[in-house]
Amino acid sequence: MDERVTRQAASDAVSGLGWRYMLGTLRASVPVGSLFQGASVALQAVAACGEEADEHLSIDVRVDRVVLTLQTRRQATVTATDVELAQRIAASGLPTEPGDLQLLEIAVDAMDIAAVRPFWSAVLGYAEGGPSEPLTDPAGRGPAVWFQQMDSPRTQRNRIHLDISVAHDEAVLRVEAALKAGGRVVSDERAPSFWVLADPEGNEACISTWQGRD
Repeated sequence: MDERVTRQAASDAVSGLGWRYMLGTLRASVPVGSLFQGASVALQAVAACGEEADEHLSIDVRVDRVVLTLQTRRQATVTATDVELAQRIAASGLPTEPGDLQLLEIAVDAMDIAAVRPFWSAVLGYAEGGPSEPLTDPAGRGPAVWFQQMDSPRTQRNRIHLDISVAHDEAVLRVEAALKAGGRVVSDERAPSFWVLADPEGNEACISTWQGRD
């Protein structure tokens, strides 16, 4: 059951259940009215997953919502088991929905990635992982930091930008909101994979989805 599934297959399998595929995970939100209710939701999700919860399910309990995340940890990707667990949680009666889901990444443009990675790993206390993988917070709280290869030095443009991953069916709304707030489109050549936006002073951010990456 731990066979990796494609982004498209994962998205298709869970979208109708109120889940969304985002950055190698399946995510859903359950609205609650208190921490006590949130704890009950968490217990219900764990019960639905059974013994497989420890390897696949992560839960963030807040006073107004519970965010459920499914990923096969030892593979750091979505597998058929994760899809099945999302289906089990949905079948348990939890009102899962895709609202208010997003993931933040920080991208650092660098000429010599191997030289700058150790600094960022040390200063953030992040795990390095493989040379082509992002730095990650061992506690799972902070945003991932990844490095983008530069072809030539840049002195007139920022070299750190934010990547905001949202549910694929929310991306256009997020872009429109940024434009109404004074932003501009730098490039949409890779949309819907990502849109490069900039604020009025040229600082950049990307609105990203899983689409167009398989």
